[in-house]
Amino acid sequence: MLADMGSRNPRQIAEIAIKVLDDHKAEDIRCLDVAHLTSMMDFMIVATGRSDRHVRALGDALLNYCKENDIDVLGSEGQESAEWLLVDLVDVVVHIMLPRTREFYEIEKLWDLTPRRDDDANRGRIGVR
Repeated sequence: MLADMGSRNPRQIAEIAIKVLDDHKAEDIRCLDVAHLTSMMDFMIVATGRSDRHVRALGDALLNYCKENDIDVLGSEGQESAEWLLVDLVDVVVHIMLPRTREFYEIEKLWDLTPRRDDDANRGRIGVR
């Protein structure tokens, strides 16, 4: 699915992104396999930066690595405010967030379909999680 990437597949791209983020001291890096949930991406990576400057530096490091290694980047958003930076690597989407932003939006939970113990009691009720 990834054009102009040679033999790299989405899993390898996700592993590369995780390594770049880890090398630059990103915190709480999580990689979610969402291929069975959507056709928009195979993996979603969420990481935390300690400050807006750190979030921006993490995004810059990832974008620079991709450019230097011929990894396609469809786009990126959020460099200005650096509260939540998104890097779209075609089949891998990377979210780099400040701690307060990550805690507020809890995007990992949006993609977590693990059954909860109280699901049976709340089945059919809108807005209950």
